[in-house]
Amino acid sequence: MQNNEPMTAFSLAELMVCAAAEAFRNDGEVLATGIGLLPRLAASLAMSTFNQDMMMTDSEAWLLSKPNPVSGRKADDAQAFETWMGFSRIFDNVWSGRRHAMVGPSQVDRFGQANISALGGTYQQPKVQMLGVRGFPGNSICHANSFFVPSHNKRVFVEGECDVVASVGYNAARLPRGYQLSDIDIRVAITNLCIMDWRGEGFSPRVISLHPGVTLEEVFDNTGFDLSVAENLATTAAPTAKQLDIIAALDPLNARAKQLPDNPPGIRTA
Repeated sequence: MQNNEPMTAFSLAELMVCAAAEAFRNDGEVLATGIGLLPRLAASLAMSTFNQDMMMTDSEAWLLSKPNPVSGRKADDAQAFETWMGFSRIFDNVWSGRRHAMVGPSQVDRFGQANISALGGTYQQPKVQMLGVRGFPGNSICHANSFFVPSHNKRVFVEGECDVVASVGYNAARLPRGYQLSDIDIRVAITNLCIMDWRGEGFSPRVISLHPGVTLEEVFDNTGFDLSVAENLATTAAPTAKQLDIIAALDPLNARAKQLPDNPPGIRTA
C-alpha cells in the first residue's frame, strides 16, 4: 500500500487527529495551540506534513522547528529549538491575530459561544466550578479558534446559551462595540461523530462531514440546537499510512488509545 492511500484499520482517535489537523492546513505561519493530547497531535501532524510554516511551542517558553512527541519523551531528549517565546511574546502574538487555538470546551451553543468556566446554578454559585474564563474572551476575539469535542451530546452542544459565555461567537447581541459577525473566526468543531462549522446561512451551525458509519439522525439527536447540512456533505477522510506512521512516531506509547472510552475503531460498524 502506498503511503498516501487511505487505510482501512485505524482508531476513532486517529481519525479525529487527522481531521483536526486539516483545520490548520491553510494557516501558514501562525502559532498553533492544541489544548489536550489529541489536538496537540493534530497540530503536530499538520506541522509535520502540509503546513511546515506553522509554529508550535514546547508548552513553556520555546518555539520549535519540529514538534515534540506527546509520549515517550525522556527528560534529556533534545528539543528542536527555533527561538525563545516567553510569556509577553505570547500576548503580542495573540493580539496580532497570528494564532489558531484548538480548544476543548465543556459547552458550545448555536452561536459558537463556548464555556470553560462553570456549569449550572448561578454565576455567583454554580453547581460545578471549572477553570474560569481564563484568557478565552480575548483569545476568541483576537484570533482563530476551533473546537475539539470527544463526546458529542446535548450536554456539550446545548439548547439555548451556554451557562457561562466565556468566548465570543456569532451572536450580534453580545458583540463588543465596533465588531461585526464577520470579524469572528470560528473554524470547525471536530467531534466523535462529525465535523461542523458555523458557515451556514447567517453564520449558523452546519454539518460538513460525517465520520464513517455515523448518520445525520445521530448527530441531530445528540445536538441541542438545529443544524443545517452542507450541500456537499462529505465522509470524513480515512488516515493515510503516512499519517498513521507520523502519529505513531509522535505518540510511541500510544497515549491516544486512552483518550476515548474503549478506543473505538474509526469505521463504525452496525
